[in-house]
Amino acid sequence: LKPAAHALFKKLKDEELELLVQAVESRGAWESGCVWAPRGDVRGVKQGLPPQVLLCRLFRWPDVHQPHELKHLCYCTGHRGVCGDLAALCCNPHHFSRLAVPETPPPPYSKASCGPFWPDEPQHPSSQLLEFSYKGGDWHGKRLCSPLPDTSLSRSTIKDGCWCKLAYWEHRTRVGHLYSVHEASVNVFCELPWGSGFCLAQLPAAHCSRAVRRARGKIGRGLLLSREPGGIWAYNRSEHPIFVSSPTLSPPGARGLPVLKVLPGYSAKVFDYEQMGGKGGWRLPGEGPCDPHSIRISFAKGWGPCYSRQFITSCPCWLEVLLNQLR
Repeated sequence: LKPAAHALFKKLKDEELELLVQAVESRGAWESGCVWAPRGDVRGVKQGLPPQVLLCRLFRWPDVHQPHELKHLCYCTGHRGVCGDLAALCCNPHHFSRLAVPETPPPPYSKASCGPFWPDEPQHPSSQLLEFSYKGGDWHGKRLCSPLPDTSLSRSTIKDGCWCKLAYWEHRTRVGHLYSVHEASVNVFCELPWGSGFCLAQLPAAHCSRAVRRARGKIGRGLLLSREPGGIWAYNRSEHPIFVSSPTLSPPGARGLPVLKVLPGYSAKVFDYEQMGGKGGWRLPGEGPCDPHSIRISFAKGWGPCYSRQFITSCPCWLEVLLNQLR
């Protein structure tokens, strides 16, 4: 790749080279600008790679070969034609992610979670449903035998223009207040040198278990949630996997919700508005009711039939994304 890289660098302006150096040295820790490069193959190199593929192979993923393996991140203006010149495109390697789908890379539990591991009915209905309430600064759970409660966002949330609210959990305990999201994207992180969003490090950490402290230490740059045409995307900015479940990740007719493993540097469409359609509420065995317009994301630790943690409430650090039903 050396001759192709040198040929590309010669075509970039000084300002573009400076932006590229900043992006590579920070490893995407902050949202750098677009690096505009001419389209087409690099001269003098046989089977030249598109500029964005070339730089992603150099600085991020040596096994990337084709543009369709990459996805523009929401803050990149290159995919919206902002530059106004069809002969140029953005090649900033930290403006791209790889695509995570159930088949690539294959989670070992994606099919098992839809199999016979889930019973048809909860074994002990009186102990399966949980209702959480806020009293005296703490969240308390109580057992329920009542029908599925309405856990969707309130009308006041819809009126204030918020498209989702974030709830951070440690095992079965909610930590901090709900975080309202009004912008098209939001960062959720513990450590991020430059940027803004939902900083989990600022939440109270009293009486944390050792497992919670270890998991918090792995969140790092966390993830980027973005509302894009057709659905919600999650980009894993941390150095450890995240695990995601939502009603639209399950195949038709499946029992329970599958869990998708998203590796560092990968993106996944974690909620599809069209696929959701008229689906009703979910009732997860062993966990109780689940909001059909919600996404659950665990940091660093997976759950399901192939893990010691059967339910997300056993994960030390996880995020609940409550979506506004009115798009």
